[in-house]
Amino acid sequence: MNKKEKKGLAGGVNAYVLIFALLVISAILTYIVPAGHYDTKDQDGHSVIIAESFKFIENTPVGFLDIFTSIHQGMVNGAGTIFFVLIIGGVFGIMNATGALDTFIVTFAEKMKRKEKLMIPVFVLFFAVCGSTMGMSDEVAVYVALIVPLTIALGFDAVTGFAIVVMGAWMGFTAGFLNPFSTAVAQGIAELPTFSGMGLRLVVFAIFVIMASIFIYRHASKVQKNPELGIYGKFEKFSPKDKDKDIKMTGRHKLVLIVFLLNFVVLILGVKLYDWYIPELAGLFLLAGIIMGIVGGLSPSGIADNFVKGASELIGGALIIGLAQAVLVVFQNGGLLDTMLHYMSDLLQGVPSALTAVAMMFIQMIINFLVPSQSGQAALTMPIMAPLADLVDVTRQTAVLAFQLGDGIAALLFPTNGALIAALAVAGIPWNKWVRWYFPFFVIQVIVSIIILVVAHFINYGPF
Repeated sequence: MNKKEKKGLAGGVNAYVLIFALLVISAILTYIVPAGHYDTKDQDGHSVIIAESFKFIENTPVGFLDIFTSIHQGMVNGAGTIFFVLIIGGVFGIMNATGALDTFIVTFAEKMKRKEKLMIPVFVLFFAVCGSTMGMSDEVAVYVALIVPLTIALGFDAVTGFAIVVMGAWMGFTAGFLNPFSTAVAQGIAELPTFSGMGLRLVVFAIFVIMASIFIYRHASKVQKNPELGIYGKFEKFSPKDKDKDIKMTGRHKLVLIVFLLNFVVLILGVKLYDWYIPELAGLFLLAGIIMGIVGGLSPSGIADNFVKGASELIGGALIIGLAQAVLVVFQNGGLLDTMLHYMSDLLQGVPSALTAVAMMFIQMIINFLVPSQSGQAALTMPIMAPLADLVDVTRQTAVLAFQLGDGIAALLFPTNGALIAALAVAGIPWNKWVRWYFPFFVIQVIVSIIILVVAHFINYGPF
């Protein structure tokens, strides 16, 4: 993919521009759409809308200057989530600086060279775990650069290596059984216990990882038999001699990985036993990051510098959360939020209850095109979807699952996903070729997701 093509794909789809446009449109709607209001009640510690209490009220239009002041208020409202994302990004910046993760991948890959096809499910599982625990998505381009040359050297093609990394990470991200960026944020907004409902998410994780492994394995087998069927991107002339083979796993690297794993053990115990929430999780990650930096051989200044570097890489996604919150500020100040809930609940009343969550998933897919940031999309949609779930007899946990599935499976299709486009550029794979290859799997995912959501509805997936 040349620079002109890459610019064309990314140009005109900036998430900030799209959300600001939505902000302006929302302000205009406050002059047109009648304002409304629902009464709420406390139920088991969370706020629930009283369905029959809706009434239209006097309009409170949002003025020109209010559009801009709402952005500041949105940043304030989303501060907890924004700083959580920045802290997590900083911690992963420290971990990446130790070289532990990169070294693990290269070392493991070297050992798999005589078991080429076995590396596909193993690496898909590895990247899926990364996606589901550390929210790996923006970092995939780095690992595409590592894995694609390896898969070509082993007799496969660029799409094989690209799919192992990208599909693996997004399968995990979509299931998100311990994802601090999508699951924790969405559940927090929906007032659900952090990482609750993990059992079904683990099932979804297993299903998606198995599906992705089989899909990639079948393609790799065809390419190995007939190389003409492969898509090689810019690595077509790659020689395995070009790859540095001197990278070795050191004792420091092993200690960093052990600390990383122990962090998640403590996280699970804290959430389950002590009801830890975002502040505690952020503190735990920060502590683990400092320890990883120390055992990884970084100086105090190195730890601080790489923390800032890691956080800076996520500043764009973090600020989108605040901008998305600004849209909600306009909706709330203009009385549109409850009116929208009222109209959407009326619209979904005609949909069989078992398919209501499915409709929510398709809505999330469409929104993903406009808001490719997972935490940003959660901040924008969950304040609407959570109370809407109460109105249409769907559990909030199911609504969160619908968000995760809709967001996750659409993300690898749309060119508005900057991480996808960056990774494609690294591999030299044109976006249109990727879509043609990926689309059959996308259809399979949609069908499986519909079944999962119907099952979630019938088992009353909760706690509420």
